[in-house]
Amino acid sequence: MHFTKRLIGLMTGSVLLAGMAASAAQAQDDPVKIGMITTLSGGGSSLGIDIRDGFMLAVNANDGKLGGKDVDVLIEDDSRRPDKANQIADKFIQRDEVDILTGIVWSNLALAVVPKAVRDGVFYVSPNAGPSELAGRMCHENYFNVAYQNDNQHEAMGEGFNAEGFESAFLLAPNYPAGRDAIAGFKRFYEGEIAGEIFTQLGQQDYAAEIAAIRASDADSVFIFLPGGMGIAFVKQYDQAQLGLPLRGPGFSFSQDVLPAMGEAALGARNAAQWSPDLDNPANQEFVAAFEQAYGRLPSVYASQAYDAAHLIGSALEQASPDDADAFRAALEEADFDSVRGDFEFGSNHHPIQDFYLREVVEVDGVYTNRIDRKVFDDHQDAYVDECSM
Repeated sequence: MHFTKRLIGLMTGSVLLAGMAASAAQAQDDPVKIGMITTLSGGGSSLGIDIRDGFMLAVNANDGKLGGKDVDVLIEDDSRRPDKANQIADKFIQRDEVDILTGIVWSNLALAVVPKAVRDGVFYVSPNAGPSELAGRMCHENYFNVAYQNDNQHEAMGEGFNAEGFESAFLLAPNYPAGRDAIAGFKRFYEGEIAGEIFTQLGQQDYAAEIAAIRASDADSVFIFLPGGMGIAFVKQYDQAQLGLPLRGPGFSFSQDVLPAMGEAALGARNAAQWSPDLDNPANQEFVAAFEQAYGRLPSVYASQAYDAAHLIGSALEQASPDDADAFRAALEEADFDSVRGDFEFGSNHHPIQDFYLREVVEVDGVYTNRIDRKVFDDHQDAYVDECSM
């Protein structure tokens, strides 16, 4: 009787151990779930489309894997609405049990989604929005920004204005977190006078009043941060107004996703960015060629950032599972991947330390694009790193 009970106990234990081993093996075989929340409709959708396409280019090139691991990328449209982005994030986390979130274009949406998501134990890898709050006082160990901190391109453009000798700049940006960061970043490095400063409505399309204000000012140059459709509308109206003042901005304002619509009106506009399609390194050359072959168009800075985000995630998955949060976080911090920007490293607040370039809009074989004029910053770090407690 005792022998029978012992035998049954051993058999039961063996079954449990086998079941646990099978469950562990199954867990290892399960795809890593990545939830992408991005803008695919309405104003600014070109930015989200490029983020989606850049990210999925890296996934599809590796047969649905990143870092040798199968990934399941769930993609939903936030319609540029913070409430909808929050709803999608809650669904991804609670129902779909995603391991990683990514994709958000707009800083107001990032501020609505990211703090709660990372507190819930999910990793967020940003392919774009980098508000100052998340780089500084609201930084978090599970938040990584592969793109930039919002101020960075504007800081580089402020330095570019100095180099061109402009002394009286007129500034325009939309009234939302990234717009306020833009003006702060530009002013941090620009040494001249401010001829005027206007915060426009997010999504604004009519700039007659703003152009009239520029005309009435004593400006010798104009700086705009107007991404997506806002930039298209302004640049066309500005060109028609024939003010004759040099137009400058960050790379967002003259990105590849908007240049075809801007057309000749954008020619000669200088802009600052951490990436350009003509950046000379093997990873970038491969990326630009693959993107153009896959989608029939040149990639934008947004696509480049998303492509790097996917490769960052892949580099971490090669070393650890997101289930082992400490190991996966350490692997992300290593950033051991070939960036389209060349050398890539994170600062202590999980934002890039990287070079920035002054680019110029040119026409090449009937296609409007950007070409690098010169480097503005080497190994530039954001201004908020010391506010981060990590």
